[in-house]
Amino acid sequence: MRKSSWQSRRHGRRGHQQNPGSRQRSSTERYIPETQQSPQDAGPGDAEAPSTSSGTAGSPSAPDLPGFYFDPEKNRYFRLLPGHNNCNPLTTESIQQKAMETKRLQMLQEEDKQRKKITRTGLNATSLLQKSKLGFLSASSYCRLAHELRVSCMRRKKVLIQSSDPSALTSDRFNLILADTNSTRLFTVNDVKVGGSKYGIINLRGLQMPSLKVRIHENLYFTNRKVNSVCWASLNHLDSHVLLCLMGIAETPGCVTLLPASLFVNSHPAGRDLPDMLCSFRIPGAWSCAWSLNSQANNCFSTGLSRRVLVTNVVTGHRQSFGSSSDVLTQKFAHTAPLLFNGCRSGEIFVIDLRSRNKGKGCRAARLFHDSAVTSVQILQEEQCLMASDMAGAIKLWDLRTTKCLRQYEGHVNEYAILPLHVHEDEGLVVAVGQDCYTRIWSLHDAQLLRTIPSPHPTSKADIPSVAFSSQLGGSCGAPGLLMAVQQDLYCFSYN
Repeated sequence: MRKSSWQSRRHGRRGHQQNPGSRQRSSTERYIPETQQSPQDAGPGDAEAPSTSSGTAGSPSAPDLPGFYFDPEKNRYFRLLPGHNNCNPLTTESIQQKAMETKRLQMLQEEDKQRKKITRTGLNATSLLQKSKLGFLSASSYCRLAHELRVSCMRRKKVLIQSSDPSALTSDRFNLILADTNSTRLFTVNDVKVGGSKYGIINLRGLQMPSLKVRIHENLYFTNRKVNSVCWASLNHLDSHVLLCLMGIAETPGCVTLLPASLFVNSHPAGRDLPDMLCSFRIPGAWSCAWSLNSQANNCFSTGLSRRVLVTNVVTGHRQSFGSSSDVLTQKFAHTAPLLFNGCRSGEIFVIDLRSRNKGKGCRAARLFHDSAVTSVQILQEEQCLMASDMAGAIKLWDLRTTKCLRQYEGHVNEYAILPLHVHEDEGLVVAVGQDCYTRIWSLHDAQLLRTIPSPHPTSKADIPSVAFSSQLGGSCGAPGLLMAVQQDLYCFSYN
């Protein structure tokens, strides 16, 4: 009895050894449903086949298998290949990139077909005007809702850029654009094909509907160093200069340059015979800069360094140094009080009172905290609230009196980049561009997301659009709306 049972078990083992193929198939069928094809059946050509799907999101019944990707259109698995030794590999990054591109193209088609987007239920021009006449809306509420309605109607149009060097328009790529106080000029930083950056100023006074034409004034001023931060400076008059923070390279240390805007035009304004002052300050390792419009800190600018803040007087050269516990990535001066707001890599936002004699932590008038590195700070007009964004994608509105967060604006995307935040209090709008290359517009009043604008070019973290918004682009007679610079092109999303 024992011998026969032992022989039957021995015979079973031999059967498994003589039929390895059936053993492999039975093992695979434990993990893959019968209605789906095994990943082992995918050949080398299938592994490189493109797909429009994004992971297993299109088929909830398909299990996730490590190292494989399920395509619901073809109803089969494909092997994910490493991307460094293969030609046209199917990787997780390529799948995500293709899914993002498909979504972007769909949104562009929807925007071209749909002239108006509903931002709020029941919000239209007729009902808005009736409520205003009946006294149900105050003047401020009417203006705010009118801007929201116009933002939903903005349509994309390409701006024709005229230059003395037409070949540069097809090769140089926009890195950033920055509008001046009255939105009559744009300062531009362009990445040159041969390496480095060059600067220019675009005059927006010619930005008229229906033909959108502008002219860029360039200069031979050229640098091979990265621009960390830029802001307009008012030394001789409003927005007379541009302040640039340049990163050091090789044996050349970083510096801060005060660049006259008059260098970019052929003639000086009437009544001024002498050119504006051009100067450079040796401040290595500066992450950020800001210009003061406060009378108690006249002709001064600040620079944020690693664990230090410098406030420099341009005329006298006098400097004040304040300590910091982290890299200062963004700065902003208050207008009415001599206060300097600083956002740090550690997530801390601290306020420096420039009247304080204590240069350490005792000079801090207030402290706020984010969970990630702070990339932008903006002060509202009454200087009782502050808005800040960070590298986790959080945008928060803070009450400076109670140091509490009043509201948060959802949807912004950021992982590691220093991205600007644009607050337009008169229009009641908040604008930010994420690392996903989508421009989002929120209501400042209640943090509702009003519109999401896709980039006109394929999504890439190297081609994040730079934007400027104003209700009077180019002055009182200009075209109101949003300007977007990406790659070599400039677009205007104007009010209809």
